[in-house]
Amino acid sequence: MQLDRVPRHVAIIMDGNGRWATARGLERVAGHREGIESVRAVLRAARDYGVGTLTLYAFSNENWNRPRNEVSELMRLLEEYLETEIEEVMSHRARVRSIGRLDRLPPSTRRAVERAVERTAGNDGMQLVFALSYGGRTEIVDAARRLARDAEAGKIDAEGLDEKGFAAYLYAPDLSDPDLLIRTGAEQRVSNFLLWQIAYTELHLSPRMWPEFRRAEFEAALLDYQGRERRFGRTSEQMRPEAPGAAAGVAGVEGVDAVSATEGEGAGPRAPSAGVRGHARR
Repeated sequence: MQLDRVPRHVAIIMDGNGRWATARGLERVAGHREGIESVRAVLRAARDYGVGTLTLYAFSNENWNRPRNEVSELMRLLEEYLETEIEEVMSHRARVRSIGRLDRLPPSTRRAVERAVERTAGNDGMQLVFALSYGGRTEIVDAARRLARDAEAGKIDAEGLDEKGFAAYLYAPDLSDPDLLIRTGAEQRVSNFLLWQIAYTELHLSPRMWPEFRRAEFEAALLDYQGRERRFGRTSEQMRPEAPGAAAGVAGVEGVDAVSATEGEGAGPRAPSAGVRGHARR
């Protein structure tokens, strides 16, 4: 593992909980519960390897269409996780954040999310972002509505708007775009997740169901990522360090800075945490 080329921002579509449970003759909720173990394992691995932001697709807009009892159990499990795991999250100095239409969540679930966000607000470690009641198209529509209101009020010049200006209206405009998107469950689609942000994101499709996706699988995804060449629309020749203006040119792409252009895909060299030494492959 090249610790200086670990992705800064990893996003995960945690798919396959229900299918994992059904294949074992269990209720679907058993898969969701086992999936929490995968969240724990991946969170620890991400911390150990120096990932700056981990975004988890926990509940989509479309998930509201699932059977009512399953939705209720998912909300209960989310509350349980946030209440029982908060001490471990604090030990990582992770900062909990959320994106999506939280107003649709049950009051008790919304309060649990808000408490976790408030308690960890001062932490300076990894950002742990939960996408809840989230849809990529909805986020873009919500951004367009806010932008239109500001334009009507004369706060912005719509004619002078560029991609960076539009992105400022997204749910969490301060977050960098994901460098790596992992999808578990053997499916090959992005399922309405971070549609604006993944324009140049590398994809890793895992055949593992989410309850089976643990540290070793996460490490495999990081290694797969490190074998990629991220060109951001340019040629391989242009991406060579000796090419005139290579870093500056790539940094001109929306969502790409000069650090990621010159240091590969990561946020620059990091010191590994106590759990990682050398190549750290298991």
